Amino acid sequence: MGSEMCIRDRSVELTTLHTTDSDVSVMQFTENVNRFDEVYPDLPHVATICVFPCFAEVVNDTLEVEGVNIACVSGSFPSSQALIEVKVAETALAIKDGANEIDIVMPVGKFLTGAYESMCDDIAELKETCGQEVAMKVILETGDLVTASNIKKASILSMYAGADYIKTSTGKEKVSATPEAVYVMCQAIKEYYDKTGIQIGLKPAGGINTVMDAVIYYTIVKEVLGEKWLTNQWFRLGTSRLANLLLSEIVGEEVKFF
Repeated sequence: MGSEMCIRDRSVELTTLHTTDSDVSVMQFTENVNRFDEVYPDLPHVATICVFPCFAEVVNDTLEVEGVNIACVSGSFPSSQALIEVKVAETALAIKDGANEIDIVMPVGKFLTGAYESMCDDIAELKETCGQEVAMKVILETGDLVTASNIKKASILSMYAGADYIKTSTGKEKVSATPEAVYVMCQAIKEYYDKTGIQIGLKPAGGINTVMDAVIYYTIVKEVLGEKWLTNQWFRLGTSRLANLLLSEIVGEEVKFF
């Protein structure tokens, strides 16, 4: 049931973040989303198409489906190792070209050396660039944080600094999303919500390779945060390979659409 809900609640983000991406490949990637409505008229679309900032305009010009957002990874993805002025410029340009969601990477090095104020300043400045109309996801890179204590602290700091979502991973490190990390992040979101009344979204991403992975994350969110979070506004799965697996599960035969 969880796998079907991930599709029906439009929680899947289609992502292409490859060195080999080009205007042509990203256009074809987007056209698949346009064709989906014709092939599967009874199923809702994915939540977003996620690309590098240089392809935001291509997606914006190609996408014909209403209700599918354009997300861009920004702020010197995946390392976050750049001057804040560069991060701000890249984010602003992505938004100008059509992005209505921005995924940034928390400055992990600053966090691990205890430079929390500087880390939060970076996040806050990028949220100011996004404004209230553009949702900002903060990638914690939980595999590099190692401990539950670090993951919890990074989650709390990121939310107070301006994150609209917290996200596990870039998918570029050895360890990406894990059930343990997602559980801790859900606990942090719940504590933050109980204290502030502000609802923050969650995005497991990286290493989500099976339908069971999706079901596990869906179940964790349901048990810790409740039904209120089980919509595409508050729960996302960052993956592309999983989309075909979830679709296959629903239609009852192997599908290789995306």
